[in-house]
Amino acid sequence: MNSFEIIKTARLTEKGTRQGSKYNQYTLVADRRASKPQIKRAVEELFKVKVVGVNTLNVRGKARRQRTAQAGRDENWKKAIVTLKEGDKIVLT
Repeated sequence: MNSFEIIKTARLTEKGTRQGSKYNQYTLVADRRASKPQIKRAVEELFKVKVVGVNTLNVRGKARRQRTAQAGRDENWKKAIVTLKEGDKIVLT
């Protein structure tokens, strides 16, 4: 997998914004098959920053129902919380 396949998108939330300013951490959506070292290499390559640590968790998709009796389901995804070296930054806006 290349870096663009590993890192799918960044999550812009209130909690994530606080993490970025206070702890220098950013929340990303990663490919479910990607490992921590692969995520670290991809972030360093794409954003040109130094990664100190990577924490990951698998998020289960929510059950959804839109005007039908049958329930659907959102896709399961992997959340990666990346801690950067002091002084490094990812500009998401």
